[in-house]
Amino acid sequence: MFSGSIDLPWWGYVVVTLAMTHVTIAAVTIFLHRHQAHRSLDLHALPALFFRTWLWLTTGMVTKEWAAIHRKHHAKCETPDDPHSPQVFGINKVLWTGVFLYVKEARNRETIQRYGHGTPDDWFERSIFSRFPKSGIVIMLAADLAMFGIWPGVLIWGVQMIWIPFWAAGVINGLGHFWGYRNYNCADASTNLVPWGILIGGEELHNNHHSFATSAKLSARWYEFDIGWMYIRLLEMAGLAKVKKTIPTPKFGIAKARADFDTLQAIITCRYDVMTRYVQSLKAIAKDEFEALKAQSGGKLKAGELRRWLAADESQLCAEEKTRLASLLKENTRLQTVVAMRDELTALWARSTASHEQLLQQLQDWIARAEQSGIRQLEEFSLRLRRYAV
Repeated sequence: MFSGSIDLPWWGYVVVTLAMTHVTIAAVTIFLHRHQAHRSLDLHALPALFFRTWLWLTTGMVTKEWAAIHRKHHAKCETPDDPHSPQVFGINKVLWTGVFLYVKEARNRETIQRYGHGTPDDWFERSIFSRFPKSGIVIMLAADLAMFGIWPGVLIWGVQMIWIPFWAAGVINGLGHFWGYRNYNCADASTNLVPWGILIGGEELHNNHHSFATSAKLSARWYEFDIGWMYIRLLEMAGLAKVKKTIPTPKFGIAKARADFDTLQAIITCRYDVMTRYVQSLKAIAKDEFEALKAQSGGKLKAGELRRWLAADESQLCAEEKTRLASLLKENTRLQTVVAMRDELTALWARSTASHEQLLQQLQDWIARAEQSGIRQLEEFSLRLRRYAV
């Protein structure tokens, strides 16, 4: 039996497999995701060509198709037009058969034409990568067989072929919109799977990414680690990459007597931090009011249930939950006030047609009403708003 040119102990084959699949993960998160789909960094031609070649060998994916499908996912997130939302298709379908959803969307020419702009269109793409997308994985199979022998080579190649379909198309697109923790209360259901983005190159921090899609860095808290960002910084230090944007860090100064244009700009820039802090205030008020709300519901209301309803975007609640929440708010003036004011605050960055002067006036009015509301949490939050700085 042909043993291949490299003879390793069993654990050596495991290490080699993990190393090669990790390079594939790095290529997806750095090149396809952060560089191509979101333009959060510029890559030198050398690492870009290496990543394109490696992805051709190990996945057979076409850059234009991947970028287009991912951009459509962000544009249509959690709607029936989302190519792979577990909120639409169900978690089991996306987790275990997400690759088939990807293949189906890749055949949608309208998606590719509308969302695939700006991807490579050079000689390599036209003559090799896009023209013969499956030839690379055949070459990879031949190389694995030549290096490791028949059975180890076939097993290593098999793992390479299922790695991205399972971890990216299944776990990230599935569990990343279904289970985990959230740093930011963005409009979709995205979650951070774990705070340490190593196995999937940092993509584990999916809620951070959906909140700041154009950030080259996916970690946001001091305890979070994004190994993809570490690789990007190494490339940048070597002059092979240039970071364009990262998650904005909120800055604070002395509270201004009256919000100005700088305050408005800082609040809009750090809007997810603003809303996350506001939801915390909302939950604190709900905790104070819980016993009265529980009695109002005939003892059926649960604290966790109420917190989830208040933290969620309205689109994330079913019809029954919306009805029950509306009934509770109708009888509780304090909660009704803070929920209504949350919607007004969100409108500051949702109204693209309003002028800066109009937005500033709305912000000043909002702060004035919060300070006069008689609700301690709103008064404290209005003070925090006046401390945001550019």
